[in-house]
Amino acid sequence: MIDWRQIDTILLDMDGTLLDLHFDNHFWQAHVPLRYAEAKGLPHDIARDELMARYHARAGTLEWYSVDFWETELELDIMRLKEEVAHLIAVHPAVVDFLAAMRTAGKRLVLATNAHHKSVTLKMARTGLEPHFDAIVSSHALGAAKEARGFWEKLRAIEPYDPARTLLVDDSLPVLDAARSYGIRHLLAVRTPDTKLPPKDTRDYPAIDSFAELLP
Repeated sequence: MIDWRQIDTILLDMDGTLLDLHFDNHFWQAHVPLRYAEAKGLPHDIARDELMARYHARAGTLEWYSVDFWETELELDIMRLKEEVAHLIAVHPAVVDFLAAMRTAGKRLVLATNAHHKSVTLKMARTGLEPHFDAIVSSHALGAAKEARGFWEKLRAIEPYDPARTLLVDDSLPVLDAARSYGIRHLLAVRTPDTKLPPKDTRDYPAIDSFAELLP
C-alpha cells in the first residue's frame, strides 16, 4: 500500500486513528448528557438533544475540541468527567508495533491532533504512547483546527516536513480533504475509528482496517 522509500515524515491523528473513538463517542454522546442532565435537573433525552445541537453548531472548529470551552459553556468539570470513564481509553490493534517499526526504519513520527492538550495528557498517561513520537502537536497550540489550511501551514513552520514525502493517517475525511488541498501527497483513512460501530465509507481515500496492514 505504501512505498516507504518515499516517506520521511508520518503524521498521525490520535482519536479514532491510534485510539479507539469509542471512548470519545461514549463520553460526549452518553456520559456528558447524563451528567449535564443531573446538574441541570433536566430529563435525560432533553439534555441530550440540547447538547447534540450545541455540539453540531461548533463541529470542525477549535472550540468543539476545547476542554476549556466546554467547561465554561456547560459549567461542568470536563476533565473530571473524562476520568470517570477513562477505563474506556484503548489503543487500536497493532499501533504499538507499527510505531516501533517506523522508528526502527528512521521515519519521523509526529502526533498531529485536534485534541486539547489536557485530553492529550490524559490519553498519553493512560496509553504510554508518548515515547514513540518525535513531536506531539495540538491544533490548539497553533490556533487552527486540522480542517483549516492554516493548521498545515503553521505545522510546517514548527515541523518542517516535505508534503511530497509525508504520510498522514487520519479518520476524519474533512481533515484528509484539507491536507490533500494543502499538498500532502500520501493520505490514508481509517475504516473503523470506533470499534463499536460499523466501518465507514472513506470515499476515494485508501483506508486501513488495522495498522498491521502497514507493517513492513
